[in-house]
Amino acid sequence: MTATVAYQDKPWLKHYQSGVPEVPKYENLCLPEFLDRTVSRFPNKMALNFEGYTLNYAQLKDMVDRFATCLHNFGVRKGDAVAILLPNVIPCVAAYYAIHRIGGIAVMNNPLYSDRELEHQLNDSGSKVLVTIDLLAKRMVALRPKTKIKQIVYTSIGDYLPFPKNLLFPLVGKKKGLLADVAPADELYRWKDLIAKTQPAPPKVKLSFDDVAMYQYTGGTTGVSKGAMLTHGNLSKQVQQGAAWFPHVDTENIAMGALPFFHVFGLSCVMNMGIYYGWGIILIPKPQPDQLIASIKKTKPTFAALVPTMYIGILQHPECGSIDMSSIDNMFSGSAPLPVEVIKEFEARTKGIIVEGYGLTESSPVTHINPCGEGSLRKVGSIGLPVSDTECRIVDLNDGKTDVPVGESGELLIRGPQVMKGYLNRPEATAETLADGWLHTGDIAKMDDDGYFYIIDRKKDMVISGGYNIYPRDIEEIYFEHPKVVEATAIGIPHPSRGEAVKVFIVLKEGETATQEEMIAYVADKLAKYKWPTEIEFRKELPKTNVGKVLRKDLREEELKRRK
Repeated sequence: MTATVAYQDKPWLKHYQSGVPEVPKYENLCLPEFLDRTVSRFPNKMALNFEGYTLNYAQLKDMVDRFATCLHNFGVRKGDAVAILLPNVIPCVAAYYAIHRIGGIAVMNNPLYSDRELEHQLNDSGSKVLVTIDLLAKRMVALRPKTKIKQIVYTSIGDYLPFPKNLLFPLVGKKKGLLADVAPADELYRWKDLIAKTQPAPPKVKLSFDDVAMYQYTGGTTGVSKGAMLTHGNLSKQVQQGAAWFPHVDTENIAMGALPFFHVFGLSCVMNMGIYYGWGIILIPKPQPDQLIASIKKTKPTFAALVPTMYIGILQHPECGSIDMSSIDNMFSGSAPLPVEVIKEFEARTKGIIVEGYGLTESSPVTHINPCGEGSLRKVGSIGLPVSDTECRIVDLNDGKTDVPVGESGELLIRGPQVMKGYLNRPEATAETLADGWLHTGDIAKMDDDGYFYIIDRKKDMVISGGYNIYPRDIEEIYFEHPKVVEATAIGIPHPSRGEAVKVFIVLKEGETATQEEMIAYVADKLAKYKWPTEIEFRKELPKTNVGKVLRKDLREEELKRRK
């Protein structure tokens, strides 16, 4: 390594694609203003496509303004939190922009979460209104008394379907588990009824880049989920950073909306980026291989931002070899490393390029992307270069402050306009994560002489399964409540399709017995399904340090050796 290279020299700049600036010329516009501008430019252009039902940009704005007016009529004012609990359907997009339109704070929630998980997030955020789907309405009405939620608005997958699917849906929806009857309740409203009877006349609310726009929940490495406070400036500048990084991208893209919008990756890189440019967005509420293949066949997308399990699922699908995927010419991958052989095969089938990147919820999320475009140096296995207006350092793992020599590993620190304001209601966690003006990622990384970064190890405890982040502490706390359990420790283990799955090591109380099936069933109503362990191992004791801390690292190493 070259001793003269230093992080403050920003060696990555010399490898930026031609036309990519060190710092973008930011526009002082918030997301609703980007929507308005796109509407003025492309009013009749397709904005959203759900199962063949399309909404153009003028119609999307009309829906946004109607629901924004409705929220105002509910009593939502600037700074009030409104929760969204939806898959990728048309009302998810409209509700998100409507909340911002009147200065509300959007709280995105995963529909797969258990009531216990949702209760925490709804209460922590102080959400006053909830927008959800009919399949969850009964549960949410029952949960409402435990929260500050007053009004619940529900939509249905059948609300926006083309002919004749709209006529057939009531007949087949229930059989397929896609439709649910919703019993009347106080302050419970149907989305389509509200949109139909409310005029598009929201109050004009002045937004600033310093205003909080959303609470995006993340588990962090310990404890219950925390709400990252992302400002209008974070979200707007993140989109503009993306636009600066891809100067060759134009307004004619058709984007696969497969990444869930309740996750900040899909929200920023597909939904917000798409609306900024005026792309058409294909909404895919269940991004399984069958649905992904069907979407590619029918809609001929040109842009795909996916997680590795989605790329792998498409390639392993029996129809993959028989369909034309050549329309896809721009692809982005994140959340976990994408195997080299998958990159090569997917690029061969599409004739496009996959660029890998890196980010965190706390950074809106993207901080690094591999360069692309003619003459660019893309390093496979690297997360790429810091994006425009982003600084990075690698520091000593012990003191968290001292820069380590270039080429050596340490903790990755980030500074840039996309970094969150802090954690909601958690000043101590904020001070720990945003120390000395730098975002401490908790990820172990290194930088080479060219300024390319490599993740050596993820946050020590986090498991990434199918693109979802799973935090062992969340699972362990559930098991500690079990009357038979003394200790429980969760780790990630290799999984053939999801990348990783969860295994839990359990120490039972003396004299107690239990089965693996019993322990997996125990969490069924307490955790989202993707968090359920696939394996349970009972032990008499767990490996620990001399101060009693469980050596999770040792358990992971044991598992990897056993599986070789």
